[in-house]
Amino acid sequence: MMNDIEELRKVIRYLHDADAEHIESVAVKEMFQGAIVWDGVVEVFRLMGHPKAKFAYAWAHETGNPTNPKRHIAVLHIPPVISPETAVRAAIIQEQRELN
Repeated sequence: MMNDIEELRKVIRYLHDADAEHIESVAVKEMFQGAIVWDGVVEVFRLMGHPKAKFAYAWAHETGNPTNPKRHIAVLHIPPVISPETAVRAAIIQEQRELN
C-alpha cells in the first residue's frame, strides 16, 4: 500500500511533471476572521527537473464526497507562494474561485 508521501510524490509528478524528494512536514493552521479555516500538515518537496520551481508544497484532505473521498493539492514554490503557509492560502483562494 502506498503511503501519503508516495501518493503526493505521484500527484506532483502528474500535475507538475517533475520528480520530488520529500524534505519535511510542516504543521499549518490558517485563520480567517478568528476562525480556523484550515488545520493540517503540508509536505514540502524538493523538485528535480522543473523549469520554474525548486520546491512544491502538497497535502490531501477529505472531501466528504463518497465517489471522490480525497482531494490532493500540490502548489509550486513560485512567488507569492514562498512557504507552506502561503501555499495553503493560495489553495484556499483557488478553491473559493472554483466554487463561485
